[in-house]
Formats: sequence, structure tokens, C-alpha cells
Amino acid sequence: MALSLYCSAVLAVTPQAENVANYAVNTYSEEMVTKLAKLVSFNTQAIEGQTPDTNPEFIGFKSELRVLSQQLGLDYSDHGYVVLIGLGQGPEKLGVITHGDVQPANASLWAQSPYILDRQSEPGKLIGRGTEDDKGPIVTAMYAMKSIKDNHIQLDKRIELMVYMAEESDWQPLRDFLKEFTPADLNITIDAEYPVVTAEKGWSQISFTIPSVPVEEQSKLPQLLDFEGGYFASQVPQQASATLVNVDPQLLLRLKKKANSHKQMQYRFEPKGQKLVIYADGKSAHSSTPEDGVNAVTHLADLLSVQSWPKSTASLTQSFIAQMVGLGIYAEQFGDIAYQDDFMGSMSLASTVVKMGSKGAEITINLRRPKGKEPEQLDRETLAAMDAWQQQHNIQVLALETYWGKPMVMEGAPHLDTLLRVFGHFTGIKDPKPVSIGGSTNSKLFPNALSFGPAMPGKEYTGHTENEFITYEQFMLNLKLYTAAFIELAATN
Repeated sequence: MALSLYCSAVLAVTPQAENVANYAVNTYSEEMVTKLAKLVSFNTQAIEGQTPDTNPEFIGFKSELRVLSQQLGLDYSDHGYVVLIGLGQGPEKLGVITHGDVQPANASLWAQSPYILDRQSEPGKLIGRGTEDDKGPIVTAMYAMKSIKDNHIQLDKRIELMVYMAEESDWQPLRDFLKEFTPADLNITIDAEYPVVTAEKGWSQISFTIPSVPVEEQSKLPQLLDFEGGYFASQVPQQASATLVNVDPQLLLRLKKKANSHKQMQYRFEPKGQKLVIYADGKSAHSSTPEDGVNAVTHLADLLSVQSWPKSTASLTQSFIAQMVGLGIYAEQFGDIAYQDDFMGSMSLASTVVKMGSKGAEITINLRRPKGKEPEQLDRETLAAMDAWQQQHNIQVLALETYWGKPMVMEGAPHLDTLLRVFGHFTGIKDPKPVSIGGSTNSKLFPNALSFGPAMPGKEYTGHTENEFITYEQFMLNLKLYTAAFIELAATN
């Protein structure tokens, strides 16, 4: 009995945190959804050559944040790439780190426009680009602050929401901002998962071009003329396609038989004159969680492995994907590059973009690396694997580049136990533990930064996917969690 009482006490939050969290949901649930719809309506995708001060979508988005801040009684300041929204004054701060930019969306794969909050297609879900990553968390944090203000909670730390406008594309403006700006000593990033993230893998990339190789146009042999797929670098691709010529009935039968073995894929075989186009449809996912997706590029490459194809740009591309990536997600076939860390897990590898261009086939591979290997070793192993494949196929790739992001482990953060306690109290999950993720957030740039939501453990993270969503139930739970966490960390005891 004594042990049971002790566990309950450990998980308990203060009465004011409990009361204000419930007040927030009871008072602002529908209003918060309405404001989320407004934020989603702005396509805040980075456009080369434009900034948040010149891109009309960002200008409109920031204007909406300013108006909403005024309505909620929060202070607002615009610093170009960074917007600060705050409650309270004083030298000590609780920083809440978010971002307002979004990844691209393929509108053809959505039931409605990605920039209209869709509550009808799948009842219970709030579907739209940014609902989970990261406009949902922004509006949630703002209404948590509003609820604290309504209830006249005395703060001993200013709560300062930072909305960065280029998290998905360029971190340098944030680094530049932080040279002149003093961030909080205690920070929460609300751009990842629960219970609390204390380690993040490093966002990494291998890119190169397979040079153009002419097709023998007079040949009567089956040939692979085109092979491409994927939408952007940090999304497991949902779609891919291949164009073939001289496909006889026996080959078509073998292709369809192989297609039937890919139980999670859908294929369409469409004759177009003398050509056959194969359309592959899988499932998109954030590339930090490739296990949540079904990679259309790798599955199509595997499908086309039913035979060897005459040498061409497309056939070399298909061969590379099939041989070096395969259907695995942990770099099992990419030479000796694979490894794992006991806490952070295995390095993941996903072929995310294959694009045919004037110089050849541009290939982008996205990786998420844990602790355990230095960039120099990863470069050596990458080059060795690439050299072996090039020698086998008597080809030299162009513009081979690697980038190895730094893994982060946050140790000794003073608010870890508080966040775990808040999470355990409102979810009923006993003895929650810190976790590591494959994603890479701006928390790497801040002191004592821990990620806290918005995705539940064991649930698919839908940021970067087509038909991104957050459930209404989770949206409300996040409001409770953020409200209580802000009070526990910033209010006067």
C-alpha cells in the first residue's frame, strides 16, 4: 500500500495545473480548432529566393499570429525568420520552440486541399498540412498560455513561444538570430513525440547523379526507359513510376505476379502505344520513421528485378535502388555502413527522391544516424560501397555528396522528471521513460531543450506525410499536457 501511495504522489500534478488544464479544454476546444484552420490555410512552404518577409503566404501567416496574439492578450514581436509570442515578464524564461513552415504537399493525394482543415473525410481527424507539424502545436501552446492568463496564475518565469519560419529548409537564419538573442535556460520543443525526447538522430543525406546513358532505340529487347519517384527528401515516397518498351506477354505476366507479392502496394499497368507504364502507390511517411511507410521507389525497383535490363540511365537507377537499398530500412545492403546504438537504435536509410533530369537520374537518400560512428568513417564506408557498385556496372556517378548531421543527446536537463510526471498523470501511462527519435528538431540549438509531443508513443507520426492529421482527441490532450507543463515549470510554487 505504501508503494502504491508513493507512485500516485510521484505522478500527481499540482491542483492548479490540473484545474487550468481542464479549464483550457472546456473553454477553448472549438475555438482552437477554428484558429488551427486559419493557420493551415497559409502554404508556408519555403520558396527559393523568398524570405518570410517577402513570401505572401508567410506574411499572411505572421499577420494571423499577430492578430491571434492580440486577441489572447499575449505579447508579439516579429524578427523576420523568428516570431516571439510571450506571457509574463522577467529575466527568467521557459522557452517553447516551434516552427511555422511546412513541407510540400501533393494535392492530388489529399481528399481536400492540404490547406483546408478537413474534418469530414475521416471523422475524428483534423487533416491538413501542418496540423501535427507544427501549426497544431503552435495554436495549442498559445491557448495554453491564454488559459494560464485567464486564471491569473502567478508566473516566476516568462513563457516565450518561439516560432521559427525555416525549420524544414534552412537552420542558418536561426543560428544567426541566436548570436544576438539570449534564449531561455529551460526549453521545450513541441515538434516530436511523447513522453519526453532526450536524444535525436542526426539528419543525414547521400546524393548523386547517375549519368545519362542512351537507350538502343532499334533494339527489340525489353528496355527500361524511365524510372522515378518521390516528392521531397524527408518523405518516404508514396508514388513511383517506370516506363518500359517491348514488353511481351510472358514478361508482363512475371511483372504482375511479382506485383501480387507486394501485399502493401498497389500497381497499375497502363499500355501507352508500344510502351508500358507501371504506376506504383505505397504509403508516405516521415523519413525519420520509415517503418511507418511503404516506399514506392524501393518496391518498384524490386518489382523490376524480375529480369536484367539493357544498360540505360533508368536501368542503372533501378539496379542501384534494388541492390544497394532493397526493401530494408536500416542500410542492410549499403556496404558496411549500417550500425546501431543501444538507446538511439539503428541508423535508418530511405531512398526518398529519384528524378530524371538532363544530366541523368538524380538520387537522394535520407538517413538518420545515431551515436557510434564519426562522419569520416561513414564517408569511407559510403565511398567504398559506391565504388564497388560503380565498378560492377562500369559507370561513374556524378556530383556525389554526403552530409552527416550530428546526433544529439540531452543529459541532465532539470525539467525531465516534471515533464514525465505531467505526461504520466494525464495519460495514465505508468512509469514513462525518455525516448530517442529519428527526427531532427531545432532543440539541438538550445540549452536544456527536451521535446514534448505532440505525437503519442506507438502512434504513427504523420508530419511530412500526405494526408497529415492530428486527431481531435490528441489535440485536446495536448492542450491539457502543455497547459499543465507550462504551469509546473513556470508558475510560482
